[in-house]
Amino acid sequence: MAEDKSGILYLFDRPAEPVYVPKGEKKVAFDIPSDYLPDRYRPVATQVFNRFGDDADTKLQVKQITLPDLSIPMQLERHQAFSLFIPSHRKGAARLINIFMGMRTYDDFLSLAVYCRDRMNPHLFIYALSVAILHRPDTKNLPVPPLTEVFPDKYMDSGIFARAREEANVVPAGARVPLEIPLDYTASDLDEEHRVAYWREDIGINLHHWHWHLVYPAEADMRIVNKDRRGELFYYMHQQIMARYNCERLSNRLTRVKRYINWREPIPEAYFPKLDSLVASRTWPSRTRGAILKDINRQVDDLNFDIQDLERWRDRIYEAIHTGSVINTRGERIPLTEKSGIDVLGNIVEASILSPNMNVYGDLHNFGHVAISYVHDPDHRYLESFSIMGDTATDMRDPIFYRWHAFIDDIFQEHKNTLPQYTVQQLDFSGVEIRDVRLTTNQQRNILNTFWTKSDVDLSRGLDFTPRGAVLARFTHLNYAEFTYTIIVNNRNATRKRGTVRIYIAPKQDERGLPFTFRSQKNLMIEMDKFTVNLRPGENTIERKSTESSITIPFERTFRNLDENRPTGVEALDEFNMCGCGWPQHMLAPKGNREGFLMELFVMVSDYTGDAVSIFPYTSYNFSIEYFLTVLSYYKVFIFFIS
Repeated sequence: MAEDKSGILYLFDRPAEPVYVPKGEKKVAFDIPSDYLPDRYRPVATQVFNRFGDDADTKLQVKQITLPDLSIPMQLERHQAFSLFIPSHRKGAARLINIFMGMRTYDDFLSLAVYCRDRMNPHLFIYALSVAILHRPDTKNLPVPPLTEVFPDKYMDSGIFARAREEANVVPAGARVPLEIPLDYTASDLDEEHRVAYWREDIGINLHHWHWHLVYPAEADMRIVNKDRRGELFYYMHQQIMARYNCERLSNRLTRVKRYINWREPIPEAYFPKLDSLVASRTWPSRTRGAILKDINRQVDDLNFDIQDLERWRDRIYEAIHTGSVINTRGERIPLTEKSGIDVLGNIVEASILSPNMNVYGDLHNFGHVAISYVHDPDHRYLESFSIMGDTATDMRDPIFYRWHAFIDDIFQEHKNTLPQYTVQQLDFSGVEIRDVRLTTNQQRNILNTFWTKSDVDLSRGLDFTPRGAVLARFTHLNYAEFTYTIIVNNRNATRKRGTVRIYIAPKQDERGLPFTFRSQKNLMIEMDKFTVNLRPGENTIERKSTESSITIPFERTFRNLDENRPTGVEALDEFNMCGCGWPQHMLAPKGNREGFLMELFVMVSDYTGDAVSIFPYTSYNFSIEYFLTVLSYYKVFIFFIS
């Protein structure tokens, strides 16, 4: 078995270039059997190997193996768009994941991946390879490259790539200058929704959504899919996205998101993504104002469903919530209990292969994405592909994503409203009391500052057939001034206690400037941090930096670090954060506004013995979630945006 397993990561380098072309700045070449060449190049195998092999500084030997049946993942054409929301695409990806997971050794895994790379749809291949690397015991600690480096066309203005190729071909490495991408390139301020485009189109936020679906795939081997509370995490991850987005809207004097619940009325929000697919050599379709969903009948995608199907599945899910149980394929009733009901619902609504009865409850969330993404060509008469709502790497850019997920979140809130309130005994941490909390930014108490900053992303890994060396795109994005929490906790017990500290923040006032009721405010609570503490008897002073947040990934996972002195967080969290599915560090705080956006900071300490959860062996990222219905400690915080 090979000792250094990082060689497989070179398969992410320039996915449109053949596998035998040297990869990376170190010019690493895969020494492959001639049988692994695509049919087009086998007759000239010797010439191909001689031409490109001489340019390599290092060669990775690839063993020849007996190949498994790859017919299912091969059904998707190489230059076709790939979507996890389309069942046939998802099935092909799941099959490839399972084959990758079934390879007995790393060398076998590498060999098969090399064989597949130039034969399969690049998007399907990169997705399946990423999931397998994250979940195989022999590769799970490898850092999967961010998708911005592999497929940069999913994240930036299509006009940048002609300039990037010119820069790479004309200017030598080391002398190239970053290519500026304007903050406003998808619309103007005439579109009210464009006020929050900086948030929707943020690279880190979109990477977060893509990577979460790598760690929690909806379909694959049960050992991968059936993680602890997977359905609950589907709910919670999207609920937090909605809470953050609504806070951002309020900061920009917009109303909260309106649920998309009438699927037969025109969609007022238009979106023109200004993105091209370099693999498909096509422009991503746009959606004009006033588009109306239609029944989907696309034989090319093996898709045939009606809007009435979505309505039927919705009604059955609401009926299950109000009757307190769902029915499985054997006709048995599964109660939606306080403990596990949200998990069952999450798997039904998404839906994943963990759904107890897809025949009854359908594929509501996924097919909603499909219907919206094909609103411009529901029957394939114009030979168009899906819009950005059909891709987990791009869908968060579209305003309709949030309206659709406001509806999805409302389903879960409907269930939660049927549950009994938590009791004092459930929330109480006997003998432990929070005495004071303060948030400090540059010696200012309870003031948080945000601002625009510029950072770079290296495009060179995604620019096929261009000279090597960094080609940088420079983005303007939101950031915040780092701050520190100081929490004074009194432990009146005679012994040490271990607690879990949770920190949330939420806007204090609604669109009219009136204080939120708690019923409304609780759905806007943003999780800022969660960590464990050991409390000695007496008074304990806890200091926690914002850069240490356990829910975020380091700045460097999204952008190149232009400041060598930038803090990277707690070393103990490095392996955890390398998973990549945490919230981007630079977007931890809402934008606020110039006058000061009033928010309330909520801090609680709970007994760790009731919080600990078992982590499934394949799980590389885990949330520890508790919900509360009583207020413990509130503190006012102002967020100022500094232009």
